[in-house]
Amino acid sequence: MDSLLTNGIELSYLVAACLFILGLKKLGSPATARQGNFIAAVGMLLAVVATLLNQQVLNYGLIAGGIVIGSIIGVITAKKVEMTDMPQLVGLFNGLGGAASALVAIAEFWRLLSLGETLSITTSLTIILGVLIGGVTLTGSLIAFGKLQGIMPGRPVIFPAQQIINFAILAGFLSGSIYLFVNPDPNIFLGLVGISLVLGVLFVIPIGGGDMPVVISLLNSYSGLAASAAGFVVGNNMLIIAGALVGASGIILTQIMCKAMNRSITNVLFAGFGSDGGAPEGDGGAAIDGAIKSVDPEESAMMLGYARSVVIIPGYGMAVAQAQHSVKELADMLEKKGVEVKYAIHPVAGRMPGHMNVLLAEANVPYTQLYDMDDINPQFDNTDVALVIGANDVVNPAARHDKGSPIYGMPILEVDKAKTTIVIKRSMSTGFSGVQNELFFKDKTMMLFGSAKDMVEKISSEVKEL
Repeated sequence: MDSLLTNGIELSYLVAACLFILGLKKLGSPATARQGNFIAAVGMLLAVVATLLNQQVLNYGLIAGGIVIGSIIGVITAKKVEMTDMPQLVGLFNGLGGAASALVAIAEFWRLLSLGETLSITTSLTIILGVLIGGVTLTGSLIAFGKLQGIMPGRPVIFPAQQIINFAILAGFLSGSIYLFVNPDPNIFLGLVGISLVLGVLFVIPIGGGDMPVVISLLNSYSGLAASAAGFVVGNNMLIIAGALVGASGIILTQIMCKAMNRSITNVLFAGFGSDGGAPEGDGGAAIDGAIKSVDPEESAMMLGYARSVVIIPGYGMAVAQAQHSVKELADMLEKKGVEVKYAIHPVAGRMPGHMNVLLAEANVPYTQLYDMDDINPQFDNTDVALVIGANDVVNPAARHDKGSPIYGMPILEVDKAKTTIVIKRSMSTGFSGVQNELFFKDKTMMLFGSAKDMVEKISSEVKEL
């Protein structure tokens, strides 16, 4: 009977793993993403149920209590957290995943120690990796949450000899780990736990707020690796597979994000790149000649309402103003007047991977109207009006030619090739790169200053009158 149960559990794990892979595949397209999410959720439910059938489970009451408490928190969170706060929530989820994995490793160490068992090199290694990756993911994610939430400065936090100190702390962790292989001292182990938490803080504080999409993606990968390490610690094949899938997909996404910024992952992590975006001018880049031409909502409505084609470029300013629903209403009005409306999405627009996609999906924008950078750039030459809403560095033409600019070589949305460009922005402040946007000074660019939501609503009111 025990053998039959064990085989049934392992078979369930295999089916769940297949569902995870199928779910990930379907998440690759907006058309099938919801179905993919459901399939992956079914796989996780199957894996959880199979795990609960394991005879090594000690206390079903505690597990049931945890499920109830977690479900209540999850429901409240889902109803309370705004879509604009999704980056912070995702960062927090990553941290909790890392914390859970680290706790599993800590509990296993203490269990084996209390039983007087000798820790093998393999067991010690998996426990140490679980503590390191889990601890770094926890505190790193909390720092990312703080930067995104505005609790702490979004700019890079740099101090003298920072990298030397980081490497010294990491060397201390490695030394303690080697000692732990020889002598499983609980005090040394607690020291390693503390160091892993410190490393997570030091890992994220030098990264600017504009690089948070990459950081969140990387921390997501770390949370998967931590879960996989926890699977090795407790000998659970399902946890190993699920963690590996999350880790691999997170690394792939991180590489995609870095490619979209034309930067290496080491540059993102160690260059201290970015600012709060409040400076009037950056230190890098060529001087910009030209005058700013402003426009009011009435003139903007005239240009949009009588255009044949309009491309909307959403950015972080749209997210901050929570203007996605107003943007959708404006697009619907324009379409009723026969205007062709499309949305151009840059991979690193916003503060997490897919941030703009999530916000526009919440506003029920058809996914067929969303175009990625490679697809939409060739169409700007034939676009009457490009409407930029809160985007900055991802539309800066200096990235194409100014070798002195910190964003030189970064692929951008080529909105400057449209016949007319309207930019909705609160002020002339810079983006996360800290350099002024050359687009704002172009002859074909009109600046509409104000909150994205307010300005879009005023434009919509004027469009109604046309």
